[in-house]
Amino acid sequence: MDGDEIVIVGSIGGPYGVKGWVRVNSFTEPPGNLADYGPWLLQNEARWREAHPQSVRAHGSGLVALFPGVDDRNGAAALTGTQLGVRRAVLPDPEEEEYYWRDLEGLEVVDQRGRRLGWISYLMDTGAHPVVVVEGEHGECLIPFVERHVVGVDLANGRLNVDWEEPE
Repeated sequence: MDGDEIVIVGSIGGPYGVKGWVRVNSFTEPPGNLADYGPWLLQNEARWREAHPQSVRAHGSGLVALFPGVDDRNGAAALTGTQLGVRRAVLPDPEEEEYYWRDLEGLEVVDQRGRRLGWISYLMDTGAHPVVVVEGEHGECLIPFVERHVVGVDLANGRLNVDWEEPE
């Protein structure tokens, strides 16, 4: 499977009970949407394999799932930390002014004066709002991904325009 067509949408958090169920950390918004995308792909080391859960249900703020062949707590524990992905083609197109984080990674980050601050290494969710992690010649810079600081996203030209002053 070509890794470029896979989008990581969650991870296995660990066992849930003693009958092989696992907790699933969903990266989708809302979290329950993860159950609508499939087939799921599990990453074992550097390889992806299709996984068709027997059952998936909401539990707290996440999900729990049962996979064929995993019938006890030890089997479930072996999946802990496994990345969960789907093929990009099964995801809906983002709405206007919405972006998949994966599409933002690697964009050049430019401030209002046209200075290149670096490139987007990754994004993270702080609970309050997403934060863009920018790698530049002066190290790492964290920029809140909020309207006040993000002036424009230009995917066609590979650029994120920001209103941000880097410390000198």
